[in-house]
Amino acid sequence: MSETRSDGELLRAIAADGDRHAFEELYRRYAPWLTARMRSRCADAAIVDDVVQETFLAVWRGTARFRAEGHSEDAAGWLWRIGSRRLVDAVRGDGARGRLRQTLARLRHRDEASAEERVLAGVEHGDLAGALTRLSPELRAVLQATVIDGLTTREAAVLLGIPPGTVKTRAQRARKQLREALA
Repeated sequence: MSETRSDGELLRAIAADGDRHAFEELYRRYAPWLTARMRSRCADAAIVDDVVQETFLAVWRGTARFRAEGHSEDAAGWLWRIGSRRLVDAVRGDGARGRLRQTLARLRHRDEASAEERVLAGVEHGDLAGALTRLSPELRAVLQATVIDGLTTREAAVLLGIPPGTVKTRAQRARKQLREALA
């Protein structure tokens, strides 16, 4: 019976030799986990499946490089970072039209501070982390998508599997609760 190789051994074999068996073993080990984790962030199963495939394709092609110096990062965390970045790109529609729309939006609103910027600017001694943890998971998910990931309302709606109007309503409720908690 063959000995199970560590994640690091598998990744080194893939990078050095293009070891197909090592790649298949890594894929069997992490693809179901990555898929389940991505589906908690995006309701569109087709997008999630594409992102998982793109993530492992980057590993196979060597465009994503694992560095385990000092064991500061594990393979699961590394794969998650690759996949989550690709998920944001996929939801944003990383095409020329999407980039043009984003550029125009930035130019149109560059002198206006966003509601998030106004709230954060007013927080000098407030407990932002505590206020965020007191938000419901639904409100935090909307803030994660729109503020941290920088998605538009429509993109966040696709990611979260809810209507755009619900994204707007939850974002407003989250901002209101944060303002009240930090006032």
